[in-house]
Amino acid sequence: MCQMRVVLEQDGQQEKIMDGVTLLETTPAGVRVSTFFEAPKLVAAARVQKIDFLAGTVTLVPVNEQKE
Repeated sequence: MCQMRVVLEQDGQQEKIMDGVTLLETTPAGVRVSTFFEAPKLVAAARVQKIDFLAGTVTLVPVNEQKE
Protein backbone atom coordinates (compact mmCIF):
# COMPACT_ATOMS: atom_id res chain seq x y z
CA MET A 1 0.00 0.00 0.00
CA CYS A 2 1.31 3.44 -0.93
CA GLN A 3 0.67 6.31 1.45
CA MET A 4 1.77 9.79 0.55
CA ARG A 5 2.95 12.90 2.35
CA VAL A 6 1.23 16.13 1.29
CA VAL A 7 3.01 19.49 1.54
CA LEU A 8 1.97 23.03 0.65
CA GLU A 9 4.71 25.04 -1.06
CA GLN A 10 4.40 28.79 -0.71
CA ASP A 11 6.96 31.60 -0.87
CA GLY A 12 9.80 29.06 -1.22
CA GLN A 13 8.79 27.25 1.99
CA GLN A 14 7.15 23.84 2.40
CA GLU A 15 4.56 23.24 5.10
CA LYS A 16 3.58 19.67 5.92
CA ILE A 17 -0.16 19.23 5.61
CA MET A 18 -0.51 15.53 6.39
CA ASP A 19 1.47 12.27 6.43
CA GLY A 20 0.09 8.85 5.53
CA VAL A 21 -2.46 10.25 3.10
CA THR A 22 -4.65 7.54 1.61
CA LEU A 23 -7.07 9.72 -0.38
CA LEU A 24 -6.69 13.02 -2.22
CA GLU A 25 -9.65 14.73 -3.88
CA THR A 26 -9.73 17.94 -5.88
CA THR A 27 -12.80 20.08 -5.24
CA PRO A 28 -13.87 23.54 -6.41
CA ALA A 29 -12.85 24.82 -2.96
CA GLY A 30 -9.37 23.25 -2.96
CA VAL A 31 -7.80 19.87 -2.24
CA ARG A 32 -9.18 17.49 0.39
CA VAL A 33 -6.80 14.94 1.92
CA SER A 34 -7.50 12.17 4.40
CA THR A 35 -5.85 9.26 6.18
CA PHE A 36 -7.11 6.12 7.86
CA PHE A 37 -7.14 7.65 11.35
CA GLU A 38 -7.52 11.43 10.94
CA ALA A 39 -10.47 13.54 9.86
CA PRO A 40 -10.27 14.84 6.28
CA LYS A 41 -8.57 18.21 5.85
CA LEU A 42 -9.37 20.76 3.13
CA VAL A 43 -6.48 22.82 1.81
CA ALA A 44 -8.49 25.77 0.51
CA ALA A 45 -7.61 27.52 -2.76
CA ALA A 46 -4.86 25.02 -3.58
CA ARG A 47 -3.99 22.85 -6.57
CA VAL A 48 -1.65 19.93 -7.17
CA GLN A 49 1.67 21.13 -8.58
CA LYS A 50 3.48 17.79 -8.70
CA ILE A 51 3.46 14.22 -7.45
CA ASP A 52 6.79 12.53 -6.75
CA PHE A 53 5.94 8.84 -6.61
CA LEU A 54 9.50 7.82 -5.76
CA ALA A 55 9.66 10.13 -2.73
CA GLY A 56 5.98 9.60 -1.85
CA THR A 57 5.23 13.33 -1.83
CA VAL A 58 2.39 15.41 -3.28
CA THR A 59 3.19 19.12 -3.55
CA LEU A 60 0.32 21.61 -3.46
CA VAL A 61 0.53 25.32 -4.29
CA PRO A 62 -1.97 28.16 -3.92
CA VAL A 63 -4.18 28.51 -7.00
CA ASN A 64 -2.98 32.08 -7.60
CA GLU A 65 0.69 30.99 -7.77
CA GLN A 66 2.06 30.43 -11.29
CA LYS A 67 4.57 27.68 -12.03
CA GLU A 68 7.45 28.63 -14.31
